[in-house]
Amino acid sequence: MNMRHREPPKFPCIETELDRISSLPGHILDQILSQLSIRDAVRTSALSRKWRYKWAKIPHLVFDNNCVPNPSQDQTLIKNKLVNIVDHVLLLHTGPIHKFKLSHRDLLGVSDIDRWILHLSRSSIKEFILEIWKGQRYKVPSSLFSFEHLIHLELFNCLLKPPLSFKGFRNLKSLDLQHITLTQQVFENLILSCPLLERLTLMNFDGFTHLNINAPNLQFFDIGGVYDDVSFENTFQLTLISIGLYVNVKNDRNVVHGNSSKLLRFFANLPHIRRLEVQSFFLKYLSVGNIPSRLPRPCIDLNYLSMRINFNDMEENSAALCLLRSSPNVQELEMLARPEEQTSMGTISNFWEDDHWDSLFGQLRLVKIVGISGVKSELDFINFLLSNSPVLERMTVKPASNDGGWELLKELLRFRRASVRAEIIYLDP
Repeated sequence: MNMRHREPPKFPCIETELDRISSLPGHILDQILSQLSIRDAVRTSALSRKWRYKWAKIPHLVFDNNCVPNPSQDQTLIKNKLVNIVDHVLLLHTGPIHKFKLSHRDLLGVSDIDRWILHLSRSSIKEFILEIWKGQRYKVPSSLFSFEHLIHLELFNCLLKPPLSFKGFRNLKSLDLQHITLTQQVFENLILSCPLLERLTLMNFDGFTHLNINAPNLQFFDIGGVYDDVSFENTFQLTLISIGLYVNVKNDRNVVHGNSSKLLRFFANLPHIRRLEVQSFFLKYLSVGNIPSRLPRPCIDLNYLSMRINFNDMEENSAALCLLRSSPNVQELEMLARPEEQTSMGTISNFWEDDHWDSLFGQLRLVKIVGISGVKSELDFINFLLSNSPVLERMTVKPASNDGGWELLKELLRFRRASVRAEIIYLDP
């Protein structure tokens, strides 16, 4: 009986598969390598001769926790490994470097960073991110300020002191500074000397207390910290603002003279704002001085408004009413109560029951109210909104606790609604 010999199964040659990948266009290979951690990208040199130094031309270098992934090792050992990896990569790298990110949980402001920044200053780097997670502020070397092609700069836990020769980042579009120290003059000069700046983030800074923002191309502004004053100049392109003040302020009317008003000053140069988030105690800041019933120029482009408010504070309620009246096209509203303060002060008398009925929110569709405890001022505000929002679709209410939840729900269902389509959704805390 003739038995036909069974042929062994054919498997594709690994070398052939690698050759197929190797024959791809250079920019495709760069994209493949850019999806890998720098550790894995360097390891591709072991695949074949053709791949030996392909990693050395990738334009984006990211050194993060994936470089030295073992958190159980001694921190000094981890730091030494990280320094050796960065040194090795920069030494063998042969192509242009467009992005450099250094962010490791055990990274301290070591002097080696100075060397790396000096090395990068000779390249056409466009994106630089440095996050120092431990230790004191790292003083950024003067060579950083010679990055002429920089588009995005992100610094965490750093001290900035530019050299006198610094003329600005002429191409910078995005600036993110968190846990940062710099003087008032350095801050103002930095903003002024970045004429193309579109995005600015400031979080937990020190060394300056007056935020004078002069940026003609600025579109996005996100800030949270402790400061005395904030003002805008030449910011007619600014459309998205999230602003928080981390300490409470006192509305001492003896300090504010004449017709001074924080509200009027804040909005004077913001004609096209579309989204506004008033965080922490910033509404209290806006209530300092005279509070107009409406802004002289309404925020006609504003479609999203979020405010953190103490409903038992008369000035904050007045400031909130002014903003609502001045936002005729707002479609989405979020009100975040500060529950820790709701019981620390006496309730205000019938503020939202007074004659505010000329306030009609013809575009308001979605409302979210969070952190309330069911006191009269809060309920009056909800009633005010329901009665003045003819196209309202949904109001979501989430109290601070379960205490009195059933009574609160009964009160909400009792209120008259200007919109026949409006539904009230009660969420457990």
